[in-house]
Amino acid sequence: MKHVAHTHQRGAALLAAMLTVALVATFAAGALWQQWKSIEVEGAERQRTQARWLLTGALDWARVILREDARAGDASAPTDHLAEPWAVPLQEARLSSFLAALPDGTGGTSSTVDDEKLAQQVLLSGQVNDLQGRLNVTNLLQGEQLDAKTALAFERLFDALDVPSAQLSLLTQGMLTAQRQNSNSPLMPQRVGQLSWLGLSPQALQTLAPHITVLPTRTPVNLNTASVQVLYASVPSLSLSDAQRLVQQRERQHWASVDAFQKALGRTVSLNDTHSVSTRYFEVLGRLRMPQTTLQERSLVQRDGQDLKVIWRESGSLQ
Repeated sequence: MKHVAHTHQRGAALLAAMLTVALVATFAAGALWQQWKSIEVEGAERQRTQARWLLTGALDWARVILREDARAGDASAPTDHLAEPWAVPLQEARLSSFLAALPDGTGGTSSTVDDEKLAQQVLLSGQVNDLQGRLNVTNLLQGEQLDAKTALAFERLFDALDVPSAQLSLLTQGMLTAQRQNSNSPLMPQRVGQLSWLGLSPQALQTLAPHITVLPTRTPVNLNTASVQVLYASVPSLSLSDAQRLVQQRERQHWASVDAFQKALGRTVSLNDTHSVSTRYFEVLGRLRMPQTTLQERSLVQRDGQDLKVIWRESGSLQ
């Protein structure tokens, strides 16, 4: 009997020891997982912070280019066109290429091995767009009334793009309603994507997005940067074929004035209040592609002479 009891005690002790080892292993695994999770979260946050810094640097670089463009131009008769440096897209390139272009050619001596490895994996691209080469939705409103000339231009644009006229009715009525409530109404769109608040469909917005914009003030259309469809829509009685001809002619030589455009057009049209050959509002796009995510940023920049300010910035991740 003593032998049996001793055997049972040894078995209980062994079981207790195994349970203790299992608990210790469980706690150790849990602690290890928590540590790994903390490292991953810290690494992801560090990468996002670095990405935001890089995109801020890209925005600052775009502002420098726009300021230099204004400085190099004629202040008394400014022109903006698609052959200028700001209009050349920044093709996707490795971040290490930009770092190597620093004055010391090293990208900084304080970089760690991890930073250098990340710089090899990160790809940066960007673009500056002239938003006055598009029809401005804000122009639809003249006080609390609909601007008839602008409404006609939008009607021609919707027709050229095969967007249903019912979508235009939603746009105009929605803008009027928001304006009559208050110009600072939460329903007043500030971005093209926000026009969905007024009932525009995703398909319509996707088609319209390259040709329309929402700016803080009424703006003229830049004849030097407008698309074929925008020229057709905004210039009274212009045909699509003539708009295509004018854009092809513009690729050889931009227009230095509205009068120069009218000469190319071959007839006189009242455009001085609705069109120009220069721009105040630009869109700056930045895109950073990293191993695990892609971060995009879009900014609205206002330029008055050599003074530039950022009206708004928005960013987001694409998994």
